[in-house]
Amino acid sequence: MPMMPVAPPQPVPIFSGFDYVTVDAPRRRVYAAHTGSHALLVVDSDTGKVLGQVEVGTLHGVAVDPATGHVFTGNGTEKTVSEVDPVALTELRIADVPGAVDAIAFDPANGHIYADEDDGTHLYVIDAKTMKLIASVALPGHKPEYLSVDPKTHDVYQNISDLHEVAVIDPVALKVSRTFPTPEIQANHPLQYDPAYGHIIVGGKNGTLAAYDTSGKLVGKLAIPQPGVDQCDLDRTSHLLACAGSGTIGIYRDNENGAPAFVTSVTVPKGAHTVAIDPKTGNVWTVYAEPEGDFVAGFTR
Repeated sequence: MPMMPVAPPQPVPIFSGFDYVTVDAPRRRVYAAHTGSHALLVVDSDTGKVLGQVEVGTLHGVAVDPATGHVFTGNGTEKTVSEVDPVALTELRIADVPGAVDAIAFDPANGHIYADEDDGTHLYVIDAKTMKLIASVALPGHKPEYLSVDPKTHDVYQNISDLHEVAVIDPVALKVSRTFPTPEIQANHPLQYDPAYGHIIVGGKNGTLAAYDTSGKLVGKLAIPQPGVDQCDLDRTSHLLACAGSGTIGIYRDNENGAPAFVTSVTVPKGAHTVAIDPKTGNVWTVYAEPEGDFVAGFTR
């Protein structure tokens, strides 16, 4: 089934480009890192209408606190993580960290915000209650990319791009407990965890998606029509995975006993390299910069 636009692409004030996207399905919001304008973009996920922007810094990662609806942002070269109230469009608190921040993830069970160092060697751990740094976890290699939290064990799975491996961080000891190689993937970028199947799904720059179990054993791999993917997002209920990159958004389905399967795709502007699925509607959201400006766009199946 082909994908169709939810609405015409909506213009975003200030030309600058984007990074990560996420959806808060209960509150009907899409959040995107509008990196060059130093702002968190807030969008209505039913209409695609831009509701506002909150200036925080050269942000990259975004994560939602499901209890409060507040958004945590990883603010790049500002070396900070912010807590934002997206209703009041206000930055509430700021945590300082030792290095530039790229991707972030939040574990509501232990209140840890995990922020990886952009092209660095550390994973910073912030206590969401105090917004204070509580640990700086040494990572192998020097290029962490995306990360995901296991909601059962609370282990953190962190892609290490330059070593083609995944590092597993113990949430109590706050150190790397083990690593496993991902030789099927080159230049690891997206990583998602499917807790129902126990699969860690990894993509990169060689036209392949691979699923591993939590021990690091390969479950299966799939050659995909996208030469490279940057961000993927998993709907943990439907097991559908959206991946953006190479001028395409591809939709794949995680399979319990084998490789992910291709479902459908849609052509998007080359600048669209990040994506998020709305678990409530199944709609897929992306953001991109074109010569005529910046845009947010949604697609439905």
